[in-house]
Amino acid sequence: MLSIVESATSVHRAGVLEIIHVTSTFAVLHIPHASTEIPEDTRAAFCVSDEELDLELLRMTDHYTDELFNIGSGVALTVAFPVSRLLVDPERFLDDAAEPMARKGRGVLYTRTSHGAPLRAPVSPVERTRLLDRYYHPHHARLTQAVESVLAERESCLVVDCHSFGSAPRPYEWDQSLDRPQICLGTDAFHSPPSLVEAARGIFEAAGFTVALDRPFGGALVPMAHYGKDRRVLALMVEVNRGLYMDEQTGARGEACDSIRLRLQDAVRQVIAFAATLCAQSPRG
Repeated sequence: MLSIVESATSVHRAGVLEIIHVTSTFAVLHIPHASTEIPEDTRAAFCVSDEELDLELLRMTDHYTDELFNIGSGVALTVAFPVSRLLVDPERFLDDAAEPMARKGRGVLYTRTSHGAPLRAPVSPVERTRLLDRYYHPHHARLTQAVESVLAERESCLVVDCHSFGSAPRPYEWDQSLDRPQICLGTDAFHSPPSLVEAARGIFEAAGFTVALDRPFGGALVPMAHYGKDRRVLALMVEVNRGLYMDEQTGARGEACDSIRLRLQDAVRQVIAFAATLCAQSPRG
């Protein structure tokens, strides 16, 4: 495996960066879809059996991403969503008119399963407000607070949006290609500098992963208070193919899970170090 300096400099075409050692928090790791929790007082809202709900949780949860991306608190803060995305999806826009997945019954409050079957009845305005006030808004407040605490200390911040994806596409997904990479890097035109994207690609490839940009999923989440207007906030989505580390039929960890975890964590640390160096040498005010 290449060192941090070798990985970063090999892909930074404009010149050699001397990668700094990150000694304080520079990044925020966002883990939105790792939970399988469905609180008991919300279960009745779903119009599927327990077996069907368990199957949908198996299909849709980003299993073990809270462990895979656990790089320690020294260089990153972690903000994880406490309940399943089947109840509330914190990665969706609040306004269904602005959320493309809402057309498939998979906006901020899912009404359809990953295969298009009914998941729950249409949500009343009162229940919608209750769920968003209970889960969505507090989560995004925590995420915003984490980003702003890093900005106060370091003047720049990298948000790493941490996900996994199935080795085969689900019917609801836009990208139905069967040729899926091991790592998908999602980018944002405003918050993902090309030098960071290329460095990240090189780092993950040097770690032995096949990599695609914005495929099968694209984009990178940034708190709305900073989205599209604060260049001090960098963003990158990292998605891991579940076929690498788990049995997708049972949900059990695969034999390679620990090995994949260590390689992934090392690569994420290198990406954070590159981003910190980039911002230190070229401030993004």
